Amino acid sequence: MLTLLAKFLKALNSESGAWALAFAFVLGMMMGFTPLWRLHNLAILLIALLFRINLTGFILSFIICSGIAYLLDPWFHQFGFYLLSSESWQPLWQSMYQSAFWRVLQFHHSITLGSFIISVAFAPILLFVSFFIITQYRTRIQKWFNKLKLVQMLKANRFWVIYSDLRG
Repeated sequence: MLTLLAKFLKALNSESGAWALAFAFVLGMMMGFTPLWRLHNLAILLIALLFRINLTGFILSFIICSGIAYLLDPWFHQFGFYLLSSESWQPLWQSMYQSAFWRVLQFHHSITLGSFIISVAFAPILLFVSFFIITQYRTRIQKWFNKLKLVQMLKANRFWVIYSDLRG
């Protein structure tokens, strides 16, 4: 876990693009919020690997959002159930369920549908917020952060050794 955190700090402090880190957070959030063994998560993982986003940010976001998803699952279920039981949407759900492709995607499952729709709706917000936070961190917070006593103490232990080894 220390290695993952050190790699994340390395990416945050590096010259890599802030958009790449922001997209990593978004894709990790989408994969973390939805149930793991779904076909759309394979597509998200493929996108993450093809576009060479920061994998450390992706994994960290996935881990954090997977933990948050357990707390949000009742709301994901309620929203998905509301959509699936809505009378006006019934013809769409019936036609999708009759197709093998849509059945494999498992959007007839209330938590899958609810979490996917909410994560897609929240994705642009997280993208711009994380981009803003990353750029602000790099321009303002990084210098202040390095002056903290806690950071000075961390530099004296094993974590800093791992981080320094990754920096080269």
